[in-house]
Amino acid sequence: MSRPTIADLAKAAGVSTATVDRVLNGRHNVREETVRRVHEAAEQIGYHGVNVIRHRLWADKPEFRLGLVLQKPRHHFYQQVLAIFEAQARACTERRVRVIPRFVESTRPEELAEILRGLRGRVDAVAATGLDHHVVTQAVQELRGAGIPVYSLLSDFAQGVRESYFGTNNLKMGRNAGWFISKLARQPGKVGLFVGGPRFHGHELRETGFRSYFRDAAPRFQLLDTQINLETRELTYEATMNLIGRYPDLVGLYVAGGGMEGAIQAVRESRAVPGLVLIVNELTPDSQSGLQDDVVSVVLATPVRQLAADLIALMIATSEKGMAETPGQRFFPPEVWTPESEFMM
Repeated sequence: MSRPTIADLAKAAGVSTATVDRVLNGRHNVREETVRRVHEAAEQIGYHGVNVIRHRLWADKPEFRLGLVLQKPRHHFYQQVLAIFEAQARACTERRVRVIPRFVESTRPEELAEILRGLRGRVDAVAATGLDHHVVTQAVQELRGAGIPVYSLLSDFAQGVRESYFGTNNLKMGRNAGWFISKLARQPGKVGLFVGGPRFHGHELRETGFRSYFRDAAPRFQLLDTQINLETRELTYEATMNLIGRYPDLVGLYVAGGGMEGAIQAVRESRAVPGLVLIVNELTPDSQSGLQDDVVSVVLATPVRQLAADLIALMIATSEKGMAETPGQRFFPPEVWTPESEFMM
């Protein structure tokens, strides 16, 4: 297939070829809105000169450096989060946003604190997901003292010190998971729950919401002891196989954090358990495949694109107006995916 031409780009952007030529050659008698429209069209059709147009659009814009700290560099979900943030950074027209990614390899709070401190002087703001621990709070406090706001993502930490939390309401997320299991299970029985560890604030809130739902609204179900999986596939697989083997009346499982791949694999291999309801978080190739195979019943996902766009806009506004006197939070309603959903990944 031939490469898109200037004529193709003009048609896609709804402008003349002469206007596209002026954009490509950096002539100054083109409105910013027109340049933005041509840039968006170039990205949509795969025009080879998209980087030139992006340079024209950002030529006079100041740079904004966004430090993005995520978990597990080889995990598809976090790679997806990075890709979405980079795409939203490219789409920003107020500043030239440059994403500076860092990944945490372990569950040691000292590692996260060290990474945060290492971003001092390199970024204008930080967005991070990680453990809630006093050494992390101290690192956030140091960055704040240096004029660098820190935003917690997905799972909150450093409450009262970080600038804002961006993610789902994890207490309600846990209650939603409980509701789905109680309604989808064929009969009351035992229910298992996995969390990454005691220092993931979001997991603790999901566990609290999950347990409170069954206590309040579905007391005929019996919740088993919470399983700590350290967000790993292997531990989750082994623990899930153990639960399936020990409890013939197991009717539901909720993986409140990472490691869902292990639970999906175990349930897929244990088809002898009829009607087991498996609820996981975040839409990835593994969870999508689980839905399509009727192994996963529901996926509760964070709307990362909206979160990234709104967070970048807030970061830029904060850099201009200053940090808030009172730390805030922004809750995003979760996306709900079922085996009947149409997937557009």
